[in-house]
Amino acid sequence: MYISRLALDHYRSWSQVVVDFVPGVNLIIGNNGLGKTNIVEAVEVLSTGSSHRTSSTLPLIERGQTTATIRANVVDVAGEHGTDDQDQSTVTEHVTTYEASIHARGANRARVNSGSSMYLRDIIGQIPSVSFTPEDQRLISGDPAARRTFLNQAGALLEPGYLAALQQFTRIGKQRATLLKQLGANQNAGQPVDAVLSGLEIWTGQFIEAGIAITRMRRHLIALLAEPFARIYRDLAGDTEQVSLGYLPSFDEVLLFDEPHQAISEHFQRIYPGEVARGVNLIGPQRDDLSLELFDMPAKEFASNGEMWTMALALKMALFQVIQDKLGTRPIVILDDVFAQLDDSRRAQILDFAARQDQTLITVAAEGDAPEAATREGRAHVIDVAALKAQYDAFAQSLQESLQQSIAAQSGDTALADDASRSGNTAASAAPDADVSHVADTGESGQR
Repeated sequence: MYISRLALDHYRSWSQVVVDFVPGVNLIIGNNGLGKTNIVEAVEVLSTGSSHRTSSTLPLIERGQTTATIRANVVDVAGEHGTDDQDQSTVTEHVTTYEASIHARGANRARVNSGSSMYLRDIIGQIPSVSFTPEDQRLISGDPAARRTFLNQAGALLEPGYLAALQQFTRIGKQRATLLKQLGANQNAGQPVDAVLSGLEIWTGQFIEAGIAITRMRRHLIALLAEPFARIYRDLAGDTEQVSLGYLPSFDEVLLFDEPHQAISEHFQRIYPGEVARGVNLIGPQRDDLSLELFDMPAKEFASNGEMWTMALALKMALFQVIQDKLGTRPIVILDDVFAQLDDSRRAQILDFAARQDQTLITVAAEGDAPEAATREGRAHVIDVAALKAQYDAFAQSLQESLQQSIAAQSGDTALADDASRSGNTAASAAPDADVSHVADTGESGQR
């Protein structure tokens, strides 16, 4: 599986852009601030429904716009090439166009092959990807939120119904927190609380039910990841190295009881005064964490920076392995500006891993920043982000001047129309050939 063409409309810094990719290594080069990370982030969002860079989708939309759109042509390859004794190839390629619409208000939507509208979560997992980023060390050294984001993206790819369950749990949690705040305000003001208490009891029951479902899916995820994580770390760091991955659920009653509902309900009764006083949900999957240990000691406290990086790489590689085993396809690998963070040994390890995949997207500030192994023998497909930006800036200028010309012509101002026409012809010479609004619906690979 690989993406042959990606089109973005009003996505972060890109008003419009179309990028052609090839199987194998794609090197995306551009100075900081030009939008190279935004390109690969869009792939991550289409793949997992979220970005590791933000906790909400609102920042993904270009400033001043209400909707961002991501379109991608995805090529599935089936069969095998012929051997030396065979002239014919049995390889077949099937192209599917996926579209995601990110909205400032309302639910995010998706389409497949320009079909009927569905929720974005309905296509999650169909384009699996694993991202390696400069923030990966936070999986070991950072706060629990980074590790929960990793869990949520893994769950979106590996657990059917995970995103829907997570969205339902989040909605219930917000409603319950609102009632807790209202209850505290009523108590402080000496107002009746019976109605609020009744509503809180109902929402607490739903919160427990939804939270248990999330906890059980996360427990299954950790069970899938723990063994390959330990094995891959040994491969990277040496046979004597020992690491472990565990799950620290806030609803730890799920690990202790087959039917934990009553025990969790009693837990809520014990912490009720604290929840009302603070107006927040004090327990639940929103407070889960992972246990990452090196030689049975907390890695966050005892591991060196190099060991933390290796653990983070092993965790992401373990996710790749589980996705490949469970879904039967190799995820797209995204290496977003990671080489400056790694020493030579770890660069070689991650490049060796990436070179064996169906498609790898690498971002660097300059071509010289990419290790030689990534561009050896000219095998990498190079994408110049500065040239892309210049091309589409000229295209936008051409459209604006054409509009001015049309307005001037309708008003009878021929001098203004002639000036706009001359400027428009100049800008049009640099405009892209493709119509961005339809480019990802063509089914063409766009390889050059």
